[in-house]
Amino acid sequence: MELSIGIQNLPREVNIETDTPQAELEAQVDAAIADGTSLKVLSTKGSTVIIPGKVIAYVMFGAPEKRAVGFGQS
Repeated sequence: MELSIGIQNLPREVNIETDTPQAELEAQVDAAIADGTSLKVLSTKGSTVIIPGKVIAYVMFGAPEKRAVGFGQS
């Protein structure tokens, strides 16, 4: 799943590809914002992204974009 996190006072968002279920991520985001704790997300490449809950402006959840393979159109 593609996860985009907007950070306050930054022009660009943080984009993360993760295998964590959306319901679990939503609960983690809600807790981080409500409690002022950090949001920790494990990417599909094995890296961990940590964002302080107090600077999260928005979070968008989306499906990964399917990339075309080959020369034909589908």
